Amino acid sequence: MSFHIIITVLYLRKGLIAKLMKQILYILILLPLFTNCKSQKQIFAYSSETLKIHAISKNTFTHISYLNTNDFGKVACNGLIYIDNNEAILFDTPTTPDNSTELIKWITEVKNCTITAIVINHFHQDCLGGLEAFHALGIPSYANHKTIVLSQNNNFIVPKIGFDNTLELSIGTKKVINHFFGEAHTQDSIVSYIPSEHILFGGCMIKSLNASKGFTGDANLEEWSKTVTKIKAKYPKVKIIIPGHGKSGAAELLDYTIQLFQ
Repeated sequence: MSFHIIITVLYLRKGLIAKLMKQILYILILLPLFTNCKSQKQIFAYSSETLKIHAISKNTFTHISYLNTNDFGKVACNGLIYIDNNEAILFDTPTTPDNSTELIKWITEVKNCTITAIVINHFHQDCLGGLEAFHALGIPSYANHKTIVLSQNNNFIVPKIGFDNTLELSIGTKKVINHFFGEAHTQDSIVSYIPSEHILFGGCMIKSLNASKGFTGDANLEEWSKTVTKIKAKYPKVKIIIPGHGKSGAAELLDYTIQLFQ
């Protein structure tokens, strides 16, 4: 092969290599963008028009149903499911009995779990609107005594078993702690903590990042920040917090809520 031919071949190969390296660099630049888009897309364990279930960890799931309101339109409402040793405990019902039946079917048939209890966060419809479906199956329902009184006064479905300040429930081999820290979104709002998961279900007392104050018609605005400050002090190891509406987060949700109502 002549000297000129060798130079030409090397030049062409160099050009191809350079072009290939340029394409690889382009892919490496764009790959994180595609990865981020994929990671930001929420993947549901179950999804219908009226109910969505999202896995937080192996044993915990949020259930999301919808409430039509006059002031805020169609609002997505969060609840929590915790599973251990084929037993399940729920925190808040979906917004209607039909949605609750849909959720119960998923837990019992898909997850093959027995629902041993449901805990109601406060007396509003986005917490207990589907309670009738649980009572029809004899599932025990728990709530702050104040929640029971307020539910009765408003002619809502009433939780069966009341407690004053703290209620500890066993689920499988684990436990959950339900506690009333003080008035905030309502007079009766509680929070529920799962020590084994370091997960806190805050309900409507806790706001997602950048959320507005929302409905405050039954709120104690003077005590709201003080109550959440007590929660923050009690659970310094919390890793995940589920608000009543919007995206879950970590301790920054407590800080945001405290600042919002100061």
